[in-house]
Amino acid sequence: MDAWDPSYGSSFEGGEGGGDGPASASSAQVDVDVEVPAAEWAPIDASSAVRPPDVVFLVDGVRRNDAQLWTEEEDGTSYAGLAASYAAGVVRCDLARGVAELAGARVKRGLFTASPSVGDMRASSVLYEVHRVNGTGEASKLQAAVQPPLTALEIDISAEARSGGSDGADLLIVDGPLRNRRHLPRTIGYVKTQQKQYLPAAQQAVVPRLRHGQRTPVFGLGGGLLGGFSWYLRLPNSTGAPWSGVVRVECSPDLSPDQAIELAELSGVTLPRFASAAYKDPRAPQNLVPIAGLERRLRGMLGDARVLHRALALETARSRW
Repeated sequence: MDAWDPSYGSSFEGGEGGGDGPASASSAQVDVDVEVPAAEWAPIDASSAVRPPDVVFLVDGVRRNDAQLWTEEEDGTSYAGLAASYAAGVVRCDLARGVAELAGARVKRGLFTASPSVGDMRASSVLYEVHRVNGTGEASKLQAAVQPPLTALEIDISAEARSGGSDGADLLIVDGPLRNRRHLPRTIGYVKTQQKQYLPAAQQAVVPRLRHGQRTPVFGLGGGLLGGFSWYLRLPNSTGAPWSGVVRVECSPDLSPDQAIELAELSGVTLPRFASAAYKDPRAPQNLVPIAGLERRLRGMLGDARVLHRALALETARSRW
Protein backbone atom coordinates (compact mmCIF):
# COMPACT_ATOMS: atom_id res chain seq x y z
CA MET A 1 0.00 0.00 0.00
CA ASP A 2 1.22 3.47 -0.85
CA ALA A 3 2.05 5.33 2.37
CA TRP A 4 0.66 8.64 1.09
CA ASP A 5 -2.71 9.93 2.25
CA PRO A 6 -5.04 9.23 -0.74
CA SER A 7 -6.31 12.83 -0.60
CA TYR A 8 -2.89 13.88 -1.95
CA GLY A 9 -3.12 11.45 -4.86
CA SER A 10 -0.23 9.02 -5.28
CA SER A 11 3.50 9.39 -4.87
CA PHE A 12 3.78 8.29 -8.50
CA GLU A 13 1.37 8.12 -11.41
CA GLY A 14 1.30 4.43 -12.20
CA GLY A 15 -0.16 2.81 -15.27
CA GLU A 16 -2.01 -0.42 -15.81
CA GLY A 17 0.95 -2.38 -14.49
CA GLY A 18 0.40 -0.89 -11.05
CA GLY A 19 3.88 -1.12 -9.56
CA ASP A 20 5.96 -0.61 -12.68
CA GLY A 21 6.50 3.06 -11.99
CA PRO A 22 5.22 6.18 -13.77
CA ALA A 23 3.16 5.36 -16.83
CA SER A 24 3.81 8.51 -18.86
CA ALA A 25 7.04 8.25 -20.87
CA SER A 26 9.19 11.36 -21.18
CA SER A 27 10.47 12.59 -24.55
CA ALA A 28 13.76 13.77 -23.00
CA GLN A 29 16.99 12.32 -24.32
CA VAL A 30 18.56 10.08 -21.68
CA ASP A 31 22.19 9.05 -21.22
CA VAL A 32 22.42 6.13 -18.79
CA ASP A 33 26.22 5.71 -19.15
CA VAL A 34 27.21 8.75 -17.09
CA GLU A 35 28.37 6.95 -13.93
CA VAL A 36 28.50 3.29 -14.97
CA PRO A 37 27.85 1.48 -18.26
CA ALA A 38 24.19 0.72 -18.94
CA ALA A 39 24.71 -3.02 -18.54
CA GLU A 40 26.18 -2.55 -15.03
CA TRP A 41 23.30 -0.64 -13.49
CA ALA A 42 22.55 -1.74 -9.91
CA PRO A 43 21.54 -0.09 -6.61
CA ILE A 44 24.34 1.98 -5.04
CA ASP A 45 24.78 2.18 -1.26
CA ALA A 46 25.57 5.48 0.46
CA SER A 47 29.32 5.69 0.90
CA SER A 48 30.61 5.61 4.48
CA ALA A 49 33.48 7.85 3.35
CA VAL A 50 31.11 10.70 2.41
CA ARG A 51 30.25 13.13 5.19
CA PRO A 52 27.09 15.26 5.03
CA PRO A 53 27.63 19.03 4.96
CA ASP A 54 27.52 20.88 8.26
CA VAL A 55 24.98 23.36 6.86
CA VAL A 56 21.99 22.51 4.64
CA PHE A 57 19.55 25.06 3.23
CA LEU A 58 16.08 23.96 2.12
CA VAL A 59 14.00 26.37 0.05
CA ASP A 60 10.34 26.17 -0.90
CA GLY A 61 7.49 28.38 -2.00
CA VAL A 62 3.71 28.36 -1.65
CA ARG A 63 0.98 30.09 -3.62
CA ARG A 64 -2.73 30.77 -3.28
CA ASN A 65 -5.39 32.15 -5.60
CA ASP A 66 -7.17 34.98 -3.77
CA ALA A 67 -9.74 35.97 -6.41
CA GLN A 68 -10.67 35.63 -10.06
CA LEU A 69 -11.32 39.02 -11.65
CA TRP A 70 -12.44 40.48 -14.98
CA THR A 71 -11.73 43.86 -16.48
CA GLU A 72 -13.94 46.25 -18.42
CA GLU A 73 -11.93 47.90 -21.18
CA GLU A 74 -12.91 51.16 -22.90
CA ASP A 75 -13.59 49.32 -26.16
CA GLY A 76 -16.02 46.95 -24.43
CA THR A 77 -13.71 43.96 -24.27
CA SER A 78 -12.92 42.08 -21.08
CA TYR A 79 -9.82 40.30 -19.79
CA ALA A 80 -9.58 37.71 -17.05
CA GLY A 81 -7.38 38.47 -14.06
CA LEU A 82 -6.02 36.45 -11.16
CA ALA A 83 -5.19 37.98 -7.79
CA ALA A 84 -2.69 35.65 -6.13
CA SER A 85 -0.52 35.58 -3.02
CA TYR A 86 2.78 33.75 -2.95
CA ALA A 87 5.64 33.35 -0.51
CA ALA A 88 9.10 31.80 -0.39
CA GLY A 89 11.32 30.87 2.51
CA VAL A 90 14.51 29.08 3.49
CA VAL A 91 15.23 26.80 6.43
CA ARG A 92 18.85 26.67 7.59
CA CYS A 93 19.75 23.33 9.16
CA ASP A 94 22.98 23.24 11.13
CA LEU A 95 23.62 19.50 11.27
CA ALA A 96 26.73 19.95 13.39
CA ARG A 97 24.70 21.60 16.18
CA GLY A 98 21.37 19.90 15.51
CA VAL A 99 19.58 23.22 15.02
CA ALA A 100 17.08 24.29 12.34
CA GLU A 101 15.86 27.86 11.94
CA LEU A 102 13.99 30.03 9.47
CA ALA A 103 16.73 31.89 7.60
CA GLY A 104 14.40 34.12 5.60
CA ALA A 105 10.87 34.41 4.23
CA ARG A 106 8.98 36.91 2.14
CA VAL A 107 5.40 37.34 0.90
CA LYS A 108 4.35 38.98 -2.36
CA ARG A 109 1.03 39.47 -4.11
CA GLY A 110 0.29 39.93 -7.77
CA LEU A 111 -2.50 40.72 -10.20
CA PHE A 112 -1.93 38.55 -13.29
CA THR A 113 -3.79 39.65 -16.42
CA ALA A 114 -3.40 40.33 -20.14
CA SER A 115 -5.29 43.61 -19.80
CA PRO A 116 -3.27 46.52 -21.25
CA SER A 117 -4.97 49.09 -19.03
CA VAL A 118 -4.98 47.65 -15.51
CA GLY A 119 -2.35 48.84 -13.04
CA ASP A 120 -1.38 47.86 -9.52
CA MET A 121 -4.40 47.17 -7.32
CA ARG A 122 -4.66 48.03 -3.65
CA ALA A 123 -7.16 46.09 -1.55
CA SER A 124 -7.31 47.72 1.88
CA SER A 125 -3.67 47.78 3.04
CA VAL A 126 -2.52 45.06 0.62
CA LEU A 127 -0.93 45.87 -2.74
CA TYR A 128 -1.27 43.49 -5.70
CA GLU A 129 1.40 44.37 -8.26
CA VAL A 130 0.30 43.91 -11.86
CA HIS A 131 2.02 41.22 -13.96
CA ARG A 132 1.25 41.33 -17.69
CA VAL A 133 0.47 37.98 -19.31
CA ASN A 134 0.92 37.51 -23.04
CA GLY A 135 -2.04 36.49 -25.16
CA THR A 136 -5.68 36.73 -24.22
CA GLY A 137 -5.13 35.63 -20.62
CA GLU A 138 -6.81 32.25 -20.44
CA ALA A 139 -7.28 30.90 -16.92
CA SER A 140 -4.62 28.20 -17.44
CA LYS A 141 -2.04 30.80 -18.49
CA LEU A 142 -2.85 32.98 -15.51
CA GLN A 143 -2.22 30.05 -13.17
CA ALA A 144 1.10 29.29 -14.86
CA ALA A 145 2.13 32.95 -14.79
CA VAL A 146 2.46 32.89 -11.00
CA GLN A 147 5.36 30.39 -11.08
CA PRO A 148 8.12 32.62 -12.59
CA PRO A 149 7.88 35.40 -9.97
CA LEU A 150 7.63 32.77 -7.25
CA THR A 151 10.78 31.09 -8.55
CA ALA A 152 12.56 34.46 -8.71
CA LEU A 153 11.56 35.09 -5.10
CA GLU A 154 12.96 31.69 -4.08
CA ILE A 155 16.26 32.54 -5.79
CA ASP A 156 16.49 35.89 -3.98
CA ILE A 157 15.66 34.35 -0.62
CA SER A 158 18.24 31.58 -1.14
CA ALA A 159 20.98 34.06 -1.99
CA GLU A 160 20.19 36.19 1.03
CA ALA A 161 20.20 33.18 3.36
CA ARG A 162 23.54 31.96 2.07
CA SER A 163 25.12 35.40 2.32
CA GLY A 164 24.05 35.57 5.95
CA GLY A 165 25.30 32.19 7.12
CA SER A 166 27.12 29.96 4.65
CA ASP A 167 30.38 28.14 5.27
CA GLY A 168 31.10 27.82 1.53
CA ALA A 169 30.56 24.05 1.64
CA ASP A 170 26.82 23.99 2.26
CA LEU A 171 24.13 22.26 0.23
CA LEU A 172 20.97 23.93 -1.07
CA ILE A 173 17.93 21.69 -1.59
CA VAL A 174 15.19 23.08 -3.84
CA ASP A 175 11.76 21.50 -3.40
CA GLY A 176 10.85 20.58 -6.98
CA PRO A 177 12.72 20.64 -10.29
CA LEU A 178 15.57 23.12 -10.66
CA ARG A 179 14.23 24.72 -13.86
CA ASN A 180 15.83 28.18 -14.11
CA ARG A 181 17.61 27.82 -10.76
CA ARG A 182 20.29 25.64 -12.31
CA HIS A 183 22.90 28.39 -11.96
CA LEU A 184 22.83 28.23 -8.15
CA PRO A 185 26.01 26.62 -6.75
CA ARG A 186 25.97 23.40 -4.70
CA THR A 187 22.26 22.96 -5.40
CA ILE A 188 20.05 19.94 -6.03
CA GLY A 189 16.41 19.74 -7.09
CA TYR A 190 14.19 17.40 -5.10
CA VAL A 191 11.21 15.88 -6.95
CA LYS A 192 8.97 13.93 -4.60
CA THR A 193 6.15 12.98 -7.00
CA GLN A 194 7.08 10.86 -10.02
CA GLN A 195 4.98 11.66 -13.09
CA LYS A 196 7.28 10.77 -15.97
CA GLN A 197 9.23 7.67 -16.92
CA TYR A 198 12.72 8.67 -18.03
CA LEU A 199 14.72 5.45 -18.03
CA PRO A 200 14.77 2.56 -20.52
CA ALA A 201 13.11 -0.63 -19.25
CA ALA A 202 16.35 -2.33 -18.14
CA GLN A 203 17.46 0.63 -16.01
CA GLN A 204 13.91 1.39 -14.84
CA ALA A 205 13.80 -2.08 -13.28
CA VAL A 206 16.61 -1.07 -10.91
CA VAL A 207 14.46 1.57 -9.15
CA PRO A 208 12.03 -0.81 -7.37
CA ARG A 209 15.03 -2.81 -6.14
CA LEU A 210 16.43 0.12 -4.17
CA ARG A 211 16.58 -0.37 -0.42
CA HIS A 212 16.40 2.45 2.10
CA GLY A 213 19.24 4.92 1.49
CA GLN A 214 20.26 3.43 -1.85
CA ARG A 215 20.28 5.30 -5.14
CA THR A 216 20.53 4.55 -8.84
CA PRO A 217 23.56 5.56 -10.88
CA VAL A 218 23.55 9.11 -12.23
CA PHE A 219 22.03 9.56 -15.68
CA GLY A 220 21.87 12.51 -18.04
CA LEU A 221 18.73 14.26 -19.24
CA GLY A 222 18.78 16.47 -22.32
CA GLY A 223 16.44 19.07 -23.67
CA GLY A 224 15.04 22.41 -22.52
CA LEU A 225 14.52 23.22 -18.84
CA LEU A 226 14.76 19.53 -18.01
CA GLY A 227 18.39 19.19 -19.06
CA GLY A 228 20.93 18.11 -16.45
CA PHE A 229 21.96 15.12 -14.38
CA SER A 230 19.55 13.06 -12.32
CA TRP A 231 19.23 9.96 -10.14
CA TYR A 232 16.64 8.14 -8.02
CA LEU A 233 16.94 7.65 -4.25
CA ARG A 234 14.79 5.69 -1.81
CA LEU A 235 14.19 7.31 1.56
CA PRO A 236 13.78 5.46 4.86
CA ASN A 237 10.35 5.02 6.51
CA SER A 238 8.83 3.89 3.20
CA THR A 239 6.50 0.92 2.82
CA GLY A 240 7.07 -2.20 0.76
CA ALA A 241 5.36 -0.77 -2.34
CA PRO A 242 7.70 -0.86 -5.37
CA TRP A 243 8.04 2.93 -5.72
CA SER A 244 7.22 3.97 -2.16
CA GLY A 245 9.66 6.55 -0.80
CA VAL A 246 11.40 6.99 -4.16
CA VAL A 247 12.42 10.54 -5.08
CA ARG A 248 14.19 11.88 -8.13
CA VAL A 249 17.09 14.24 -7.52
CA GLU A 250 18.65 16.47 -10.17
CA CYS A 251 21.51 18.92 -10.58
CA SER A 252 22.74 21.44 -13.13
CA PRO A 253 23.87 20.46 -16.64
CA ASP A 254 26.74 22.93 -16.24
CA LEU A 255 28.48 20.51 -13.88
CA SER A 256 30.90 17.82 -14.98
CA PRO A 257 29.86 14.17 -14.60
CA ASP A 258 32.27 13.82 -11.65
CA GLN A 259 30.71 16.84 -9.92
CA ALA A 260 27.22 15.42 -10.51
CA ILE A 261 28.28 12.07 -9.02
CA GLU A 262 29.74 13.92 -6.02
CA LEU A 263 26.38 15.63 -5.43
CA ALA A 264 24.61 12.28 -5.81
CA GLU A 265 26.83 10.79 -3.12
CA LEU A 266 26.17 13.82 -0.92
CA SER A 267 22.40 13.49 -1.37
CA GLY A 268 22.56 9.85 -0.28
CA VAL A 269 23.94 10.76 3.15
CA THR A 270 21.91 13.98 3.58
CA LEU A 271 18.33 13.57 2.34
CA PRO A 272 17.50 10.45 4.42
CA ARG A 273 18.17 12.49 7.58
CA PHE A 274 15.18 14.71 6.75
CA ALA A 275 12.69 11.98 5.76
CA SER A 276 9.31 12.32 7.45
CA ALA A 277 7.29 9.60 9.20
CA ALA A 278 3.72 8.57 8.36
CA TYR A 279 2.34 9.50 11.80
CA LYS A 280 3.63 13.07 11.31
CA ASP A 281 3.01 13.72 7.62
CA PRO A 282 0.45 12.31 5.15
CA ARG A 283 3.07 12.55 2.38
CA ALA A 284 5.78 10.66 4.25
CA PRO A 285 8.58 10.02 3.72
CA GLN A 286 9.02 12.24 0.65
CA ASN A 287 7.77 15.46 2.24
CA LEU A 288 10.93 16.35 4.15
CA VAL A 289 10.45 17.47 7.75
CA PRO A 290 11.99 20.98 7.33
CA ILE A 291 9.98 21.53 4.13
CA ALA A 292 6.73 20.54 5.84
CA GLY A 293 7.39 23.01 8.66
CA LEU A 294 8.36 25.72 6.19
CA GLU A 295 5.16 25.21 4.17
CA ARG A 296 3.04 25.64 7.30
CA ARG A 297 4.86 28.84 8.24
CA LEU A 298 4.58 30.30 4.73
CA ARG A 299 0.87 29.52 4.42
CA GLY A 300 0.29 31.31 7.70
CA MET A 301 2.19 34.33 6.37
CA LEU A 302 -0.13 34.56 3.35
CA GLY A 303 -2.86 35.88 5.63
CA ASP A 304 -6.55 35.09 5.96
CA ALA A 305 -7.96 34.24 2.52
CA ARG A 306 -11.47 35.35 3.51
CA VAL A 307 -10.31 38.79 4.61
CA LEU A 308 -8.32 39.29 1.40
CA HIS A 309 -11.22 38.09 -0.77
CA ARG A 310 -13.56 40.58 0.91
CA ALA A 311 -11.08 43.43 0.47
CA LEU A 312 -10.71 42.58 -3.22
CA ALA A 313 -14.49 42.45 -3.66
CA LEU A 314 -14.90 45.89 -2.06
CA GLU A 315 -12.11 47.38 -4.20
CA THR A 316 -13.52 46.03 -7.47
CA ALA A 317 -16.98 47.35 -6.53
CA ARG A 318 -15.55 50.83 -5.90
CA SER A 319 -13.57 50.74 -9.14
CA ARG A 320 -16.66 49.85 -11.17
CA TRP A 321 -19.18 52.25 -9.65
